[in-house]
Parts: sequence; C-alpha cells; structure tokens
Amino acid sequence: MRRFAPFLFLAALSLAPGMAAEPASLLANGDFETLSASGQAEGWPADADVTLQSEGGNHFLRLKSPRPGAQVMAYRAVPLGKEAKALELSYRVRHEGIKRGKQAWFDGRIMMNFKDAAGRAVNPSPGPPSFTGTAKEWQQKAQQFRVPEGAAKLELMFTLFGAESGTLEFDEVRLVAIDPTVIDAKEAEAKAKEAARIAALPKPKPQVPVPAPDKLPPPLKVAGNRLHTPAGKEVWLQGLAVPSMEWSAGGENILKSIEVGIDGWKANCIRLCLGEKFWAGTGPWQKDGGMAYRQLVEDAVNACAGRGAYIVLDLHAYRAPQAVHAEFWKDVAARYKDHPAVIFELMNEPHDIPWEVWQKGGPVTDKKKGGDVAAENKEELVSFPSIGMQGLVDVIRGTGAKNLIIAGGLDWGYDLSGVLEGHALDDRGGNGIMYSSHVYPWKSDWQGKFLALADKYPLFIGEVGADTQRMEFIPPERHEDPATWVPDMLGVIQKHRLNWTAWCFHPKSTPRVLLDWDYTPTPFWGVPVKDALGGKRFETKRLR
Repeated sequence: MRRFAPFLFLAALSLAPGMAAEPASLLANGDFETLSASGQAEGWPADADVTLQSEGGNHFLRLKSPRPGAQVMAYRAVPLGKEAKALELSYRVRHEGIKRGKQAWFDGRIMMNFKDAAGRAVNPSPGPPSFTGTAKEWQQKAQQFRVPEGAAKLELMFTLFGAESGTLEFDEVRLVAIDPTVIDAKEAEAKAKEAARIAALPKPKPQVPVPAPDKLPPPLKVAGNRLHTPAGKEVWLQGLAVPSMEWSAGGENILKSIEVGIDGWKANCIRLCLGEKFWAGTGPWQKDGGMAYRQLVEDAVNACAGRGAYIVLDLHAYRAPQAVHAEFWKDVAARYKDHPAVIFELMNEPHDIPWEVWQKGGPVTDKKKGGDVAAENKEELVSFPSIGMQGLVDVIRGTGAKNLIIAGGLDWGYDLSGVLEGHALDDRGGNGIMYSSHVYPWKSDWQGKFLALADKYPLFIGEVGADTQRMEFIPPERHEDPATWVPDMLGVIQKHRLNWTAWCFHPKSTPRVLLDWDYTPTPFWGVPVKDALGGKRFETKRLR
C-alpha cells in the first residue's frame, strides 16, 4: 500500500475529527511496506517462488508455481487474545493462469487453521477461499468467521497448493477482531432467505405409504436384560445394517435393500446409517435443505414398520457427542416421538476419550493412546468440547420421546466395560437403554468388553462381520479366517440372545454381506448371516 505524506495524513484526520479509528490489524505488515535490511517484507517468507514485488512504489506479495504440482506457500501464525471472539480477514488479490491440479482442491487458496496453546487443532477452522483462472485486476475480498473456544492462534497459509501452474498475488492483508453479533445478524438474514427459498420448493413425493396402525410392530421397552412388548412378550432383534445414507444424500438402493432384507432374508430389524449434515441439508450437492433426505428416511421407516419390523436410526458419527449431534437428535426425536418401530442409536463409534467424558461430556483432546488401531478409521483427531452420551439422552427425552435408545461403547463402539464401572446412562423415564458393541475379528476379550453386561442389560451387536479380505489397518497376526470366526461369533449371539445387525448389506463396504446388487450373499459372511436369520443354529468352539 502506498504511504501518505505526513501532512496529508494529518489533513485527512482534521477533515473528519469524529471518525472512528480503523481497528488495528492482528497481522503485522500486511501491506508489505515495512522492509527489512535485505529489502524483503518484514515478517514474511521470501524465496525463489515467494517474492516481494513493487508497482508504482506499492509493494505486494507474489507466489509463482515453478512446476506442475508444486506447493508454494507463505505462512504466518497470528496469536489471538482471549477477547477475540470473531475475526475478519480482508485482502486484495489478483491471479493469472492458475490451473487446477489433480485434485479439486489443488489450486490457489488461503488455508486457515485454529490451534490451541499446545499446537493442537481446534475446530471449526474457516473455509479456505480459493482462486483459479485469471483475474488481472486487483479484487477486494473479505471473510468473517468466529473464533472457536480454546483457540490461541490462527495459522494463515497463502498458497499455490499443488496447482498445475499459475501466479497468485496478495496486498493489504488485514486480520481484525470484530463483534460476533455482526456474523449473527448476517447468518440470521441468510437463514431467513434460505428458509423462504426452500419453502417455495415442491415437496418430495413419498415412495412408501404410511402403514395402517394394525401393521405396525408393538413398541419395545427394556425389561431386565431383554426387550419386551407392552404385553410382556420378548422380542429378539436380528437383522442387517444398511449403509450409504451416511456418505450419500440419496443413499444407494435403500428401499430395495429393506424389502429384500426383511422379506427375503427374514430380518426383523434394519439399522439405517444417517449423517447429521445430510439431515440438516448442508451436505454436498444438497439444494433443498434436506427435504429429499428426510423423506427417504421417512420412506425407510414406513417400509420397515409396514412389514412389522423395527428400524434403528443410527447417527453414524464418531469420537464424542457434540452440540451439532444434539441438534440432529432434537429434530429426529421430535419427528419420531414414540413411533413403535423406531429406535434411536445415539452415535456410531465413540473412541479416544475417557469414560467420564463418554458419559458426562467435557474437553476432548487429540491425544491418542498407545496400542490403538489408529487407522481403524482415518478420521483426523481434533480438540473440542463434548456434551457426552448423557447429553444426547437428555435431548431426546426432552422432546417427550420415550423410544428405546441404543448407546455404543468406546474403542470404536466395541468396549462396554465402563458401563459396569459407574458410567451407565440415566434413561430419564423412557423405555430404556440398550448398550451396543461392534465386534470384528481383530477385537479380543469378548467376555470383558461386552459379554460381562449380558446378564444385566440388553445388548445390541450393531456391527459384526468378517471378510476374506484383510483390511489395510489390521496387522496380519490379527486377521482371522471367517470359516472359524463366523460360527463362533454367531454362536455367542444365539446363546446369549444378543440383538444384532450384520455389517453390512452392501457389496462394497467391508465386511461384505453381499457380492452384488442382485443380493447374492458372500459365501464367507453373507451365507451364514442369511442362515442365522432363517433360524440355523451355530456353535461356539472358542471365545476370543
């Protein structure tokens, strides 16, 4: 930025004595006008690909890609005071010939990460503004965002990130603290406009009619370590996990899978995997506020209920409950309050938190414990506050819904030992809580991790299965032959009458129950599952 002569600057002030001073930028030398003894912009990196340029006496930063796929970056870390609740990043930018690289995010961009005092990621971080193609004239840009609780600094990375080619230039970069109510007002206005747009859209048509009351299954409640109807009849849930609505707003063959699973495979329970973003309508490619997604869930509920079967609505999330998960359950529970066929599963696979946090909530850090199968899911660990599983129970019961609730344990949903050590959940007057374990061949200590609860609580083996293909994160010595593991596992389920849904009724998600979309069962897992659902008995020769 070109500097004013001192007398001109004072004259400008004298013309507007009541004008408020421009807030100070937290990012030093964002105009690139303070130069070091070597002639570089003070505080900014400089190398062959990141250079200080000058036009008409004005200095600015240039990033230039030296070759296809290269990463060129100017990094700054900005300390944040506790008083900073929201920020605005503003800058001038121009670019030329930026060609996207091999991935959709390989372009020019400003990447931003919040970190705590220990250098751990704190979410959410701001979305990165990106640049492709050519804009030869300077453009003024600005972005506002909140500072998450616990953030001590903001990392700014001005970069050509794997782009095929291009030049990217920045000037007058400012980062200032702002009043968060400014963001609140803009978000409220945007939400109102979006709500009005969605309200004007045609409603999706149901694919499955609402079943007649006499077709519905009776509601379930916990009675000791079993599930009973109001008449006192025991119900043993046996079925199939139907995935894809956690990764796709449209799902994959959801209604057909329910039809085949119940009518052809004799399942009396379907576990339907859901994503909170798709439910809210904020997932990729959703333009209808989630209406079509929620209608598909409704159709799935009606498809199960009309066949006299139960459906578990599984929030297919990981790690620990957060406020966003509470919002999901507040809406879902209100919609399906006391629906006799609908069961609520709080969270798919909690992991890497202490039992106290699992139960009551608290700070979640990104520290891993030694010995974990870290790549069991490639989810990045971050720090955030959790409301705990009890918090989700309370949200559901707060709607008045008494539906049966399922709560999964730690170690990616496997370990339930803490429930017997003082961390059981309070049902708050509902129809009861059933605890869930996900059992796979690489898991050991069946007795200690879930069977120890079988005499006191009803158990739900919500995910279980084996595959001839060894998953990449499983060490060879922990891979088991399905020919011996499967009958042992199914034998335990049958002996203890554990409720269960086999993972998974999809030909491409391991362990596979299906070979194809003709619903051909895999010989190593699908055939035994279909046989067990049909009443065949299995014998356990060895506990793990």
